[in-house]
Order: sequence, then structure tokens, then C-alpha cells
Amino acid sequence: MSAPDTRTLLAAAHAEVKAEITRTDTKTALLLAFVGAVLAGAWTVARDLPMNRPAYVVGGLGMALLVAAAGLLLRSARPNVKGRHGFPLWATLTPEQINDAVSRDLAADIAGLSRLAVAKFTCLRRAVDVTCAGGALLILAALLAVGGAR
Repeated sequence: MSAPDTRTLLAAAHAEVKAEITRTDTKTALLLAFVGAVLAGAWTVARDLPMNRPAYVVGGLGMALLVAAAGLLLRSARPNVKGRHGFPLWATLTPEQINDAVSRDLAADIAGLSRLAVAKFTCLRRAVDVTCAGGALLILAALLAVGGAR
């Protein structure tokens, strides 16, 4: 069995980067739905609890963090149509230029798409951290409300 040539390795790396971007977008969509459900559920539960001042403050901070997490998730999902790699670049080229660019610049496309994937993962990671903090504050607010802290 012969060793794969450079073109085959580049094609595999390109496919891997595109798969990672797809994974990130899928995770972002699921987490955005989760955050929306938590926000709706917290709002519904808060209306039925006897809230006190500490519970309002902590719960408000928790809700604000969840809204911030939703913003981070939306930023991660926002399409980058001004990119210099993939379809945004190809939309500006003729078919002949696309052939030349793909055959010549696959490594550059991999690098650009990898930077995009890292940016998406970073934003997703921050959103998960903020979601956890917001959820913890909502749990604390519920405990404060039920415990009757004054």
C-alpha cells in the first residue's frame, strides 16, 4: 500500500475542517434552543414563586447571563459571507478561477476555514460557560425564593 499523496491529505484535512464547522453549528443550534427553553421556564416559574429582593437580584443576573449566552450563540451561528475562503470567495470568481483557486490554494482554504472553526468553537465555549453561570444563579435565586431569605 502506498503512502497517500499530498492532494489526498489536503482533501482529507479540508473535509475534516468542514465537518468541525458543521459540528459547531449543530451544537450552537441545540444550545440556543436549550437556553431559550431555560429562559422561558425560568420566567414561568418565577411568576409562581414568592420572590424576595435577593431572589429578584440573583435571578435577574442569571437571566441576563442567559441572554448574553444567547447573544454569543447567535454570534457563533452568524454566517461569515465576507470571508476569503470557501463559497464567499467562490462567489466572486469565474468557473476557471475557481478551478485554479481550488487546485492551487487548498492549503490556504484549510487554514482560513480552520480559523473560522476555532472562532466558532471559542464563541461556543464562552456561551457554555456563561450558560452554566446563569443557570447556577437561577438555581440560587430559586433557593432564595423558596428559603424565604429577606
